[in-house]
Amino acid sequence: MPTTKNVYLKLIFPIFLLSAFFSCDSKKTKQTVTSENEITFIRLSHIGGTMGEYRIIKITRDSVFAEKGATANKTHQEWASAINMNTWKQLISSINVKDLDKIKSSPSQQSVDGIDETFQIRTSRKAHFFVNSFADPEHYKQLQQLKEQLDKILPKEYK
Repeated sequence: MPTTKNVYLKLIFPIFLLSAFFSCDSKKTKQTVTSENEITFIRLSHIGGTMGEYRIIKITRDSVFAEKGATANKTHQEWASAINMNTWKQLISSINVKDLDKIKSSPSQQSVDGIDETFQIRTSRKAHFFVNSFADPEHYKQLQQLKEQLDKILPKEYK
């Protein structure tokens, strides 16, 4: 007898599952993609030297974070600050997103106790990485202007 009572459940459950599967919409929802290729994140770092010095600056639309130090004498300092939208727009105003693919990197200088300058610029579509791109003066101008704008908002010890 117990098997006959479960027959109805055995029939109803698969029907319920099948109806649930077929009622689901098979169309994928479209993700909204921003039409503009806008800058979302910037990172500038200077790393290397005989003492293992480093300076790293990270900038987002609403904040700036900077850290510096030296591994040889185990020093480390950090600074953070909020920024407003006008400051963000001023920082990124020199960067032409279309030209970022044209910027060329140069070989690392750390092997000869040099300091490498690294830029990371993320847009809504792509991340761009540049190492020692100052060797490309034609396209480096916009990165130099970004550094000058950064110097206006950073404390003196992080410049």
